[in-house]
Amino acid sequence: MKFSVKSTLTLAFLTSTPYLFAQGDSTAASEGFKTVEEISAIDFLMKGGVFLIPIVLLLFYTTYIAVERFLYIRRMTKQNMFLLSELQTQLNSGNMNGALDVVNRDQTAFGSVVKEGVQSIGRPIPQIEANMEKVANIEIGKMEKNINHLGLIAGIAPTLGFIGTISGVIKIFYSISISENVSIGNISGGLYEKMISSGSGLVVGILAFTAYHLLNGIIDNYALAIQKINLEFVKLIRPSDANKA
Repeated sequence: MKFSVKSTLTLAFLTSTPYLFAQGDSTAASEGFKTVEEISAIDFLMKGGVFLIPIVLLLFYTTYIAVERFLYIRRMTKQNMFLLSELQTQLNSGNMNGALDVVNRDQTAFGSVVKEGVQSIGRPIPQIEANMEKVANIEIGKMEKNINHLGLIAGIAPTLGFIGTISGVIKIFYSISISENVSIGNISGGLYEKMISSGSGLVVGILAFTAYHLLNGIIDNYALAIQKINLEFVKLIRPSDANKA
């Protein structure tokens, strides 16, 4: 069988066509992959718009308040288990100066409350209890300083994020109405950028909400513990009052 030059060229073209299409597809695919740009986390967050700025500021303030209050509360609620036993030793020996030295060495909220009780010895028991309770409330007030800000941030941050998203959506549809160019790329691209502010606001709100309740839980534990300390202190000084009577 004989082949002409024309048929030979046609056959060569047909056999090479799949390769050319495959090469073209691979080139297009590679170009498609090249269009996907990698961005850093900071650049990604900055796409959230202007409402992301107050959200970031609230994040820094939340972190500061949570860490500062936690360190303060942990230091002030550290309980010396031997405080009352050392105090009892000094009171049984009639050494009031020694008893004051014991409570002065304890620079915690427990020490402040017991110190008020020692200084009130000689007064009626109800008055001693009232004085110790007042000091305990003062110490709790010091611990709760600025913690209410966390509760406020827990409500403000998600709201700011939601407002940022709504503002972005309004801008997207305004651009569509002006350009009359409705495309999935334009809508989805602009929308995901604005959803960043909403997600960031929710994250900051959750952090503030969690810190608020954790810190309040520690303070509640102190309030319960100081009530026990007050009862034990009253039991400690009752025998001495009875002996004086």
